[in-house]
Amino acid sequence: MSLAALDLPARPVGLRGRLSDLVVRRGGLLTLLLLLPPLLWLGLVYLGSLFIFLGQSIFSIDEFSGTIVREPTFATLIELFRPANYDIVLRTVAIAAAVTVLCAIIAFPIAYYAARFAGPRAKAAFYLAVMMPLWSSYLVKVYGWKLLLAKEGAIGWFAGRLGLSGALEAWLALPVVGGPSLSVSYTGMVLTFTYLWLPFMILPVQAALERVPGSLIEAAGDLGASPAKVFRTVILPLAMPGVVAGAIFTFSLTLGDYIVPQIIGTSALVLGQAVYTLQGTAGNIPLAAAFSLVPILVMAAFLTLARRTGAFDAM
Repeated sequence: MSLAALDLPARPVGLRGRLSDLVVRRGGLLTLLLLLPPLLWLGLVYLGSLFIFLGQSIFSIDEFSGTIVREPTFATLIELFRPANYDIVLRTVAIAAAVTVLCAIIAFPIAYYAARFAGPRAKAAFYLAVMMPLWSSYLVKVYGWKLLLAKEGAIGWFAGRLGLSGALEAWLALPVVGGPSLSVSYTGMVLTFTYLWLPFMILPVQAALERVPGSLIEAAGDLGASPAKVFRTVILPLAMPGVVAGAIFTFSLTLGDYIVPQIIGTSALVLGQAVYTLQGTAGNIPLAAAFSLVPILVMAAFLTLARRTGAFDAM
C-alpha cells in the first residue's frame, strides 16, 4: 500500500501553530521579535531618561529660590564658556588625552610581542595577565593605588631606595603635574587611569597587529628597509586602527569618570565631578545637564574621526 492511499486525518492547526508558521516563514519578523525587548529597554529606559536629563539644559535655575525655571533659554549653555567652567572642560580633555597617549605607548610593545613572538601557551598566559585586573573590584584597585602613591607609600619608598627621592621631589614641585604627593596630583590621577584602562588598549592593538602579514614585514626588510623604517612605514600604519580603537575606550572612560579624581588628584573638578556635584549637592540640574552634553559632543567628534581610520574593524 502506498502512502498516498492512506487516509490520514489532517492535523488541526491552532492559533499558536499559525503564528509559529508565520514567524518561521518571515525571518525578519523573528529578528524583530528577538530584538524588540532589548530595543525597548534601551530606547525607553536608557535613551529616554538620558534625553529627558539632557533636555534640562535648556532651562535655568532661579538664583534666589534655587528652583528650576522651565522656560527655554540658552543662558545655561552659555555658562559653560565661563572661565571656571571652561577650565573644567579643558582639564578633563587634557587628562583623557594624556591617559590615552600613555596607554598607547605602554600597550604597543606588549601587544607586539604577544602578536608576533608569543607561542600558544605564552599567548594564553598573556590574555590571562591582561584580563585578570578586570576581575577585581574597581574601588579596590583605586584605593590600592591611593596607598601606592601616598607620600609614605611603596613608590616613594622605592624611589628612596634607588636614590631617586630628589627627582621625585623635583617632579612634585612642578606647577601643573606636581602636588604635595603623587596621590594628590594630576600625575597620580593619570597613572591610576592608565592602570585601569590599559587592558582596553592592549587587546585592540594586539588584534590589529595579528592582522599584519608577516610576509609584508619580511618583504620590506628584503627591499632594504631598516627595522625602524619597517616599523614606521609598515607596522604602525597597519596597526593604527587598533590604536584608535583602544583610544576610543581609554579616552571615553577617562572623560566620564568621577571616582578616581575624587579619591586621587587635586581639588580641581573634572567633568564627571562637576555633573555629580551640580545634580546632587548643588541641585543645579540644568547646568549639570549642560556639562553632560560636553563629553557626548567630544566623543561624537572623536568617533567621527576614528571611523575614517577603520578603527571600528579592530574593535
